[in-house]
Amino acid sequence: MANNTLISSYFGENVFGNEAQKKHLSKPAIKAIADAQREGHLISPELASEVAEGMKDWALDKGCTHYTHWFQPLRGTTAEKHDSFFEPIATDKGVEKFSGKALVQQEPDASSFPSGGIRNTFEARGYTAWDPSSPAFIMEKAGAKTLCIPTIFVSYTGEALDYKAPLLKALALVRKASTEVCHYFDPKVNDCSVSLGVEQEYFLVDENHFHQRPDLMLAGRTLVGSSPAKGQQLEDHYFGSIPNRVLAFMADFEEASHKLGIPLRTRHNEVAPAQFECAPQYEEANLAVDHNSLLMDVMESVANSHGMKVLFHEKPFKGINGSGKHNNWSIVTNTGVNLLAPGNNPLENLQFLTFFINTIKAVYDHADLLRASIATAANDHRLGANEAPPAIVSVFVGDTLEHVLQTFEGTATAAKEEKGKASIKIASIPEILLDNTDRNRTSPFAFTGNKFEFRAVGSSDNCASSMTVLNTIVGNQLMLFKKDVDAAIKAKKGTKTEDAIKKVLRGYLKDSKKVLFGGNGYSDEWVKEAKRRGLNNIKTTPRALESYLSEASIDLFVKNGIFNHKELEARTDIRFESYVLRLQIEGRLINEMVQNHIVPAAVNYQKRLADNVQTLMGIGQNKSTLKAQTEIISDISSHINKLHAVNKEMTAERAKANKIEDAHKRAIAYCEKVKPLFDEIREHSDALESIVDDREWPFPTYRDLLNGCR
Repeated sequence: MANNTLISSYFGENVFGNEAQKKHLSKPAIKAIADAQREGHLISPELASEVAEGMKDWALDKGCTHYTHWFQPLRGTTAEKHDSFFEPIATDKGVEKFSGKALVQQEPDASSFPSGGIRNTFEARGYTAWDPSSPAFIMEKAGAKTLCIPTIFVSYTGEALDYKAPLLKALALVRKASTEVCHYFDPKVNDCSVSLGVEQEYFLVDENHFHQRPDLMLAGRTLVGSSPAKGQQLEDHYFGSIPNRVLAFMADFEEASHKLGIPLRTRHNEVAPAQFECAPQYEEANLAVDHNSLLMDVMESVANSHGMKVLFHEKPFKGINGSGKHNNWSIVTNTGVNLLAPGNNPLENLQFLTFFINTIKAVYDHADLLRASIATAANDHRLGANEAPPAIVSVFVGDTLEHVLQTFEGTATAAKEEKGKASIKIASIPEILLDNTDRNRTSPFAFTGNKFEFRAVGSSDNCASSMTVLNTIVGNQLMLFKKDVDAAIKAKKGTKTEDAIKKVLRGYLKDSKKVLFGGNGYSDEWVKEAKRRGLNNIKTTPRALESYLSEASIDLFVKNGIFNHKELEARTDIRFESYVLRLQIEGRLINEMVQNHIVPAAVNYQKRLADNVQTLMGIGQNKSTLKAQTEIISDISSHINKLHAVNKEMTAERAKANKIEDAHKRAIAYCEKVKPLFDEIREHSDALESIVDDREWPFPTYRDLLNGCR
């Protein structure tokens, strides 16, 4: 069970942060790490050796025997290769060593990581390089303790093979651009940082049920399964009392996370049964992304010790809500100002309007690229369903701020009534202070008080993908803004900076306000309205990913030094290939489950019914009195025949798709020819599940899965 002491007493105890550094490093070494974090300065070999020695002493004191470079390759999970501190110096003697060179750089085999053609299989060399901006930490698993050093991962020829390297470049871009724009308003600002808080949704199922479902084990989602009588219709699970077994798990993974410096704060039941959510306080974006990846690893490890499995798949169960991770994003100056905080009078807060409108313009100009950044086979099941943001990218700002924008542009038709406070007329209850925006859970990109919330990111995805795109497009837009403002000032002598800023912003707002939408994103009316506005509705991953290789996207990434052309093509190929591989796995699983489990169970039950009919007729029962049994036998035959036929068709379509060499075209074939047949197969399988005796059905049902952890 979790510790009963104050969280503050052990928070960060497994992190090589400020407190640990003070005990094990000199002031120059500590300063070198801080300078590397803030300004990107290189750490000298001498100081790197001192840091390595201090890190080793701290880790050994904590009980570590090994260290690893912890990185995030392009496959959706973290990676690590453990090396021992121990080094023999005689046949019966040894010492623990850790050099500055081993800290700064390692050479893991890169041949089997996704590279999109950047590396040949026979070319194994790749490098991990220390990222000082994310502190080292100690991972405890199965009684073993390992020092983990966050790193980037690049090929022998220098191309990034991970999620972190381009994210760091994108963050540097937006920091620089934001700082330069801030100088219009406050010359004292000399740096900005990106703040991020990642809400994580997930499902929990009993471990025994999990291991009886091949689809959950290998695909992360149920490929067959009939909806239970009670799913989420009553929505009584949402914010309900957390089941004891689940609460014990939450307490344990929160304790482990707090020791790792992950500032978890919130936990609650989500809408769907067996679905939950946790959320941290905000951190600098790079650290927040690292912490989210680390959190998922911790959750899976702790769940195992509680006899449960965590499902991070975006849509593990048909017919109930899927899961996402909401990325709450803002920009903060080194003077402590949140640039997306409207203040008491947002219309007069020109600095806020500058960053607010530029973000909206960036999303409008690059909406398809933002959609591509969250495109995966799993997220396709969730986006646009009645539970998640639609695939149409729009921005919600709320009535108050929409009126502020209209007033600023000069298009407002009437004064906006200020809400301010609300009272529910109960003497003992104080007045409620209202925010200037309500929440719109149907919006993929919503402004929520003093930040934008990118709600469309998938629950299993690495946030670095979407955050690289978001920070790149905003950083690029802020640079264009500064260029336009400076040009406006130069074009007309005597133009005040404030007037130039307002003129440029009004032009941006006029160009991009079509992306603003505050209504129901789930409605058919919005689909029609979005089309009328010229906003794209890209529903599938293969079509969405095309945006990465558009002329505008290539120019955006290459010009700003985030990716070179080769890296961009490689990453897109990797994502096409990943899409195909996941559908290949699902296709094979469906085939196996139908042929080896579902059809045999249905046939066995059908035989029992047929034997029953024969027995009853043998003792003189009239055939007309056996109508129910014979109809069920007939229904089973019908569904088995259709299952067999569609399964055979699906296998044939997979074979055709597999012959296509081009990764993009192969992904489209799987999406448009193979995947629709999954739903047909499921329809007949689920019909059989509703007919066949529960005792003979080969898999735990939704009723079992959704209630197994209570």
